Amino acid sequence: MLAILWTLYQPIATSQCSEGAGYMASNNNSKIISDAHPHTVKKFELIETYIKSWAQKLMLTDSCSGIVFIDCMCNSGVYQDDDKNIVNGTPIRVAEALLDVARTYPDKQVHLFFNDNNADKIEELKKHLPEEERNYKIVTTVRDGNELLKWIGTQLKESSHMHFFLLYDPYDASIDWDALLPFFKNWGEVLINHMVSDSIRAISQVKKEETKKKYEGTYQVDSISDLVPYGSDKAAYEKRVLEIIDKMKGSATRKYYIATFPFFNTRNSLVYDLVHCTSHEKGFKLFKSTAWKTFGDKSSTKNRHGEENQLTFDFFGTGVFKPSVDEYCYDLNSIAIYLHENFRGKKDVPLSDVWAALDEHPVFPSDGYKNDLKQILKHDFGADISRKTITFSNGR
Repeated sequence: MLAILWTLYQPIATSQCSEGAGYMASNNNSKIISDAHPHTVKKFELIETYIKSWAQKLMLTDSCSGIVFIDCMCNSGVYQDDDKNIVNGTPIRVAEALLDVARTYPDKQVHLFFNDNNADKIEELKKHLPEEERNYKIVTTVRDGNELLKWIGTQLKESSHMHFFLLYDPYDASIDWDALLPFFKNWGEVLINHMVSDSIRAISQVKKEETKKKYEGTYQVDSISDLVPYGSDKAAYEKRVLEIIDKMKGSATRKYYIATFPFFNTRNSLVYDLVHCTSHEKGFKLFKSTAWKTFGDKSSTKNRHGEENQLTFDFFGTGVFKPSVDEYCYDLNSIAIYLHENFRGKKDVPLSDVWAALDEHPVFPSDGYKNDLKQILKHDFGADISRKTITFSNGR
């Protein structure tokens, strides 16, 4: 991995972007300093917070000699928010956070890749990045992000003690799975921005053959007509992406963890999902708890306008009123309901079993919320909680 990084210091010519290469020609994305709406700023915060914790935990292990962060479609690193203030994006936030990590662990290496296919954006980014240090190196390149990953992917080795984090953050719904495949098969983590709103908006209207091929590639179908039945069903697109990742992870017996978190704009429309992929349970648990903390103890940026405090009548179940649950914006009550329904009426359930049920869940965290959840289970669901066990009631 180190050889790859040093090789990339050689000048790389700018490549032309295409509609299927993960870059969308839009007024915002053609700007050197793009607009960052609240959901985008929240994305920056989530990635920055997670990378800080991820790096610290890895550096504490003897098997890790260093970390590599790759952002293959990085933009310029600076944005303008809705109040016209300049805000730092992912590259600058991560670079500053990992500089602190490098200084804390001087005997270990920290390397960062930042790539964009727009040379002007890379030049702007370079103005804001920290200076390199002995164990802290930054590589900036200008080329097609997918081609870069394909080149790096051929040189990945499973035995490497350098642990990588790949951020795959295209401007539209383009996902080049061939470029991502080596990263799924090797030890590391991948975070994909699945621009599901682009697919919902465009697939039923697409005319250009090049654009059709983009969506066919993203969702791995033979024809765009296979996607038309999805219509505006965002869950169908999300399910398809998860199916593709599951196939790409390698051996069917290999344990692989996928967590998906949706981002909504101020109009409460779904814009994209961040899909976190890892072969390590600790990373999976850490990303979930980080996301919930970033969103204010819930699972997305969606504004439920107080619906979370309303009760709905369960006509086909218990025949009682139950708290409202929104699968696109879970809260702590949603987790408590899940636990109560899974362990209803069971006595002396070890706490370790309760938390394990959450640790395996694709969205729900346990770390950071155990005391809160015990209190909700006790006061709202009649659970009897001891130091090591929970007895769940049959009620509600």
